Amino acid sequence: MQADHFLKVGAHLGEGPCWIDGALWFVDIKGNTVFKVDPETHALTRWATPEHVGWVLPSAHDGLIVGLQSGPHRLDPESGTLTQIAQVHTDLPDNRLNDAAIDAEGRVWFGSMDNLEESETGVVFVLDKGDVREAGIPATTITNGPAISPCGSWLYHVDTIGRRVYRHAIQADGTAGDGELFLDFTTPDRDDWGHPDGAICDAEGGIWQGFFGGAAARRFAPDGTLTHEVRFPVSNVTKITLGGPDGRTAYATTARQGLGEAELAAQPQAGDLFTFRVDVPAAPPRSANT
Repeated sequence: MQADHFLKVGAHLGEGPCWIDGALWFVDIKGNTVFKVDPETHALTRWATPEHVGWVLPSAHDGLIVGLQSGPHRLDPESGTLTQIAQVHTDLPDNRLNDAAIDAEGRVWFGSMDNLEESETGVVFVLDKGDVREAGIPATTITNGPAISPCGSWLYHVDTIGRRVYRHAIQADGTAGDGELFLDFTTPDRDDWGHPDGAICDAEGGIWQGFFGGAAARRFAPDGTLTHEVRFPVSNVTKITLGGPDGRTAYATTARQGLGEAELAAQPQAGDLFTFRVDVPAAPPRSANT
């Protein structure tokens, strides 16, 4: 399969696409911007943020939850007002938030990373009714995902630098159990796949994985078998979401980050949004309990 170009954005580091109430939301992490796209008119609305912003998710309460560098905030789309919910990494100014997902209880699992991409200071946190705690997953340089199974039992944690994905049982107390290796992209047959980036689960528990530097998104069955590969005309595919009226339209964010002048000239659509159709629809939507 080949992805189709959907909308010109030119994001430095497009990420965190999420289908919310009939619209596509996403962020440009390094551009400090939250975006909303009308899928019919392609009209683009944007909100500037004072810090790097890793993700945007729906809330069961007022507004949206966004992951700013200093911690999760509530965003009021009407006024653009941001209200801090909690602080993280007050002792690590080079860390920022990177990716997030909502579990069956409405808890937001979100990861951090070293913005310099050097130190293993990336931690997975859980936001639960306004309180934040560590999830109990070993630290990495860049946390990605997490993706959460539609049954709510499993969390898939992506170690981007290590090029591996681990599966953790979600415990009753809202922490993660010990991880087991689920996907390994360090093998010789996957050397040219790039680095695993954002991940989501569909309605059957399949995992859609974006590949930074790999010009592709791939779907894996719950047993780890590769089922689909979608190729892109740009190198850095960061994450997809599933939406549309039937939940079978995929939207993908991409990035210009790390590309030199010659690569950017050869990839004029880097940082834009792309789309393709899928067989298995999105998992039922969830909203944060905060």
